[in-house]
Amino acid sequence: MADGVMPSGLTGRLYDSARTTWEKGLFRDAYVGTRQAELRDSTIRGDTTFWLDDGSEIPAYREFLEWATDMQERLNRHFYLGLKSYEFHFARYATGYGYKTHIDQHQGYPHREITLILYLNPEWGDQDGGELCMYCLVDHTKETRRILPQHDRLVLFRSGRIPHAVLPCLRPRWSLTGWFRTDDPGVLPQGRLR
Repeated sequence: MADGVMPSGLTGRLYDSARTTWEKGLFRDAYVGTRQAELRDSTIRGDTTFWLDDGSEIPAYREFLEWATDMQERLNRHFYLGLKSYEFHFARYATGYGYKTHIDQHQGYPHREITLILYLNPEWGDQDGGELCMYCLVDHTKETRRILPQHDRLVLFRSGRIPHAVLPCLRPRWSLTGWFRTDDPGVLPQGRLR
């Protein structure tokens, strides 16, 4: 976890872009499962998302991708992870919603290596909820850390190893979330659920 590592003003521009995209009605309900058996269950996962791609017309996202490409190179250089691609989306949790304990790795698709979360809300306090809860690798019921989703806070962790949850928020919660992957973008599995 680190605060204030993004280029100056970028997090605010991403927040504005996410809100504009949401106001245009372009966000979609998030699902659990695979494309063959996807399920919308807001008692498990209550966010809506807008998936971003390299060709996105959002200037702030293009700037973010430059930063993310550099981060991917640094992760590979220092940790020898073999990262080859990435995928990102804007996420919005409406008041009262969260995401139950889970791991960011789909069964049979072990390519998500590093999870990235950048919190976009301009102001967020303890009273607003929506914390990211991290759990013990061995005992998934033992909480090890709780992270408040404050503006310009960046969180990175191992996608297939760290169980985590999003606690229900008391007002809309915004983030840019995604994964650095070990597979090539051209060969992503057809059945995977983003």
